[in-house]
Amino acid sequence: MSEQATDHPGEPDGLERLWTPHRMVYIGGQDKPADATPGECPFCAVPARSDEDGLVVARGEHAYVVLNLYPYNAGHLLVCPYRHVADYTDLTTDEVVEVAELTRTAMTVVRAVSAPHGFNLGMNQGAVAGAGIAAHLHQHVVPRWAGDANFLPVVGRTKALPQLLSQTRELFAAAWPGAHAAPTTSTEDDPC
Repeated sequence: MSEQATDHPGEPDGLERLWTPHRMVYIGGQDKPADATPGECPFCAVPARSDEDGLVVARGEHAYVVLNLYPYNAGHLLVCPYRHVADYTDLTTDEVVEVAELTRTAMTVVRAVSAPHGFNLGMNQGAVAGAGIAAHLHQHVVPRWAGDANFLPVVGRTKALPQLLSQTRELFAAAWPGAHAAPTTSTEDDPC
């Protein structure tokens, strides 16, 4: 049931409200660091796990690609520097270049595996800008399809994801260029 602005006190603004209660666990702080302490950061913990356990799709020298545990769409990836850094302007030149290259490669891989019609790319800098984990910078790579925003999440309070995250990770990792080379697990100089 959709709520109308006229159903509430104050001046109606003409907007309909779309409720997404399934996101409350995320909004409530599950697995989010309490502050900027690297030891509490899930993005610092992921690289120490196996690719399968951490849902890591690819690893570079300065950054890695991981599936989002709370995807907006199937195949939603995050490109994260290994270093615990919050602000894009604090990245080194090498980190900026690798985050950009991993983002480009992620788009190519997702296109080859899932044939999306487009992408949303972005970084939310700071909690007020929508960063769920503001203490550790991450670039979103969200595949989009015509009609992917439909009634199901709004009315049915259900998000249809066609595969388990582990299956999506396997497909993307196998399609990643150089996937058959020895895996890289370089986290040298890792301040996390």
